[in-house]
Amino acid sequence: MNSSKSPGLAGFGVLKNTTCHTEKKISVFFSIIFMTVGILSNSLAIVILMKAYQRFRQKSKASFLLLASGLVVTDLFGHLINGAIAVFVYASDKDWIRFNQSNILCSVFGICMVFFGLCPLFLGSVMAVERCIGVTKPIFHSTKMTSRHVKMMLTMVCLFAVLIALLPILRFRAYQIQASRTWCFYKTEHVEDWEDRFYLLLFSCLGFLALAISFLCNAVTGITLLRVKFKSQQRQGRSHHFEMIIQLLAIMCVSCICWSPFLVTMARIGINEGGSKETCETILFALRMATWNQILDPWVYILLRKAVLKNLYKITSGCCGVQVINLHMWELSSIKNSLKVAAISESPGSSKQINLQPLTSMGQ
Repeated sequence: MNSSKSPGLAGFGVLKNTTCHTEKKISVFFSIIFMTVGILSNSLAIVILMKAYQRFRQKSKASFLLLASGLVVTDLFGHLINGAIAVFVYASDKDWIRFNQSNILCSVFGICMVFFGLCPLFLGSVMAVERCIGVTKPIFHSTKMTSRHVKMMLTMVCLFAVLIALLPILRFRAYQIQASRTWCFYKTEHVEDWEDRFYLLLFSCLGFLALAISFLCNAVTGITLLRVKFKSQQRQGRSHHFEMIIQLLAIMCVSCICWSPFLVTMARIGINEGGSKETCETILFALRMATWNQILDPWVYILLRKAVLKNLYKITSGCCGVQVINLHMWELSSIKNSLKVAAISESPGSSKQINLQPLTSMGQ
């Protein structure tokens, strides 16, 4: 009987002859650290994004903040669910036969691994598409990209990721316990059936497609913003675009670096017929690299904000002695304000409408 079609015994053949040995104490330590840091980082990022959403009611930025919040919330639940299951497995001495007789836990673990792996990549590409439309087609964006439409997009992305994660279950193909006995995923050992290869290749292709869409849309957005800036047109109101494109580029770079090893490894396993030469240590290294994506994503929104970047610029300028230039710029702005006030005061009938705020700033 094919073990992939017998849910009660799925993956237990791996437990008899495992070639991957991991140190329990070190693995538990890293799992707890990753889960704790990921939860704290994503929680802080959610607070920052929610405050920004309440503060900025611009449609062009509100839609981006909603999508970013969805990405961070997905990463948060990924750490909570996957991390809790992994810690439970380690705490139970990885004895799957004892606590996974009906293969329910392994199925849930595999579904969560696929969903929380693909969903952030999908959301990153959707955010890139949203920014590209907002910069290249601002009128269409302001009329069509409402918060209601953004929430519908979030729901559709999540449902599509859930569908991909449930495909093996719908096809009566149980998720497999991997050789390290610490996580569940598609079948990665002795892959000979075309359907098992299809799931691995589908996961890899969708991940690479999301990264490619993000790269293309971010490139178009960046080129458009640079052309507008060089032409000295519409400078006002564009600073938030640059802030968001910097964040998107950072997310794309983090996703490419963290997810590429895992996606390439799964693709190689799916392409190689009659088994794969990938070792358990290689797959575990790629998996841990992918886990770092959910830890680094929230720090993009924590660090790459306009207020933080301004403070960093001030600190850097102070260390490099650039504050003299800032002083001259302040003096020049004060002269311009004084000339403006003088012109208003000399105009007839406007002596009572003089704005005293520039004078106050000069006195300071």
